[in-house]
Amino acid sequence: MKPTFLGLILIFFIAGSVPKIIGQSVYKDQFAHTFSIVARDSRTGEMAVGVQSHWFSVGTIVSWGKSGVGVVATQSFVNPAYGPEGIAMMEKGKDAKETLDFLVDKDDGRDVRQVAILDVNGNVSAYTGKKCIVSAGQIIGENYSVQANMMLNDKVVPAMAKAFEEHANLPLADRVLAVLMAAQKAGGDIRGQQSAALIVVHGDKVDQPWLDKKIDLRVDDHQEPLKEMKRLLKVHRAYDHLNRGDLAMENSDMALALKEYAAAEAMFPDNLEMKFWKAVTLANNDKLEEARPIFKEVFESDENWRELTRRLPKSGLLTISKEEIQKILEL
Repeated sequence: MKPTFLGLILIFFIAGSVPKIIGQSVYKDQFAHTFSIVARDSRTGEMAVGVQSHWFSVGTIVSWGKSGVGVVATQSFVNPAYGPEGIAMMEKGKDAKETLDFLVDKDDGRDVRQVAILDVNGNVSAYTGKKCIVSAGQIIGENYSVQANMMLNDKVVPAMAKAFEEHANLPLADRVLAVLMAAQKAGGDIRGQQSAALIVVHGDKVDQPWLDKKIDLRVDDHQEPLKEMKRLLKVHRAYDHLNRGDLAMENSDMALALKEYAAAEAMFPDNLEMKFWKAVTLANNDKLEEARPIFKEVFESDENWRELTRRLPKSGLLTISKEEIQKILEL
């Protein structure tokens, strides 16, 4: 029996590949019919990509960025090469338009691509192939581009542009998230929701590659990925405070450390990790009486933290006397 078109599509999904569509290339790229934004904060120079799709782990193929260089969103019938090749070209001095024009021109599958590129200077370029599934389109504005394909209606992209321009007071990550939520509220992907991603890179280049992304969050499979992304962004910021507290401790700045730990704990008051390390910090700085009730609360919630406390002195992370440690362990 001759297979139906839908049957062929299912076969391609299972095989993880896409059939030859145009020209002589065989595209082994994933589908990512989706909505996304590339954007830059004119105040800080930070750049971001935000994306949501009804497709598993969309952040692994759509969003690309490098501090001090630029960001790329490549979607629809995704050609992942647009990401690393686009970043490499911008790093060599090409602006967003030169980069995108070159990549599209050499791509036999250009008619089914959708791409947006933003460089470190705020130049933006976007492209929507004529065979992208409707509703598809893009809007380029100052320091941003919003684009979507396979949307429920043609209101999604305008809603994204409006949201970006109306939330200029927000930090870039929150502003991008507001744009994605506006897209979903306007109708979103005709198939529904599944995954989302958010990256933010610095405006200036960084020396250490592990510091390149200021924010790098993904929701790979969720009924409400944007709601989960909002929660993860809050967790991310809480742990930023925790990390700054640790750094302050390394620099013997007790006042700053406690301030950062308190900020982290205020964001997640039930998080035992944050409570525990605050208690350790207090104990190490001759504030054992303040630390004791915190240790007690943590131990009563989970006995494993008591055992962890027992192991810290050997690693030099709890520097009080053996007698004081024993009193803590007996709480």
